[in-house]
Amino acid sequence: AVQLVESGGGSVQAGGSLRLSCSASGYTYTTAWFRQAPGEEREEVALVTDGGATADYRDSVKGRFTISQDPKGTAYLQMNSLRPEDTAMYYCAASPGRARFPVNRDFFTYWGQGTQVTVSS
Repeated sequence: AVQLVESGGGSVQAGGSLRLSCSASGYTYTTAWFRQAPGEEREEVALVTDGGATADYRDSVKGRFTISQDPKGTAYLQMNSLRPEDTAMYYCAASPGRARFPVNRDFFTYWGQGTQVTVSS
């Protein structure tokens, strides 16, 4: 099975930036970031597919977050202008198939362990 390894979470003040990364041990075609705050449903944040050529974002992060993918398949989520409401556990998810938003979490075969992002006001 493909393993996903995430890194880059942490604590920042509102307005700050963080960069998350997700590396895969095998072949994947679509990679997404989800997040889950305590007591909330897990929600999709951003998705990259087609070798990095196509990206989708949830409305609340458009213009602030950028998802990208390098030639080795590692996916990145650059998060700027962070807000307290961005606080959550962020999960990387990947699949050998192609998807676009909206996408159900069940589409993704592989999941990372999660990395915490905390934004203070």
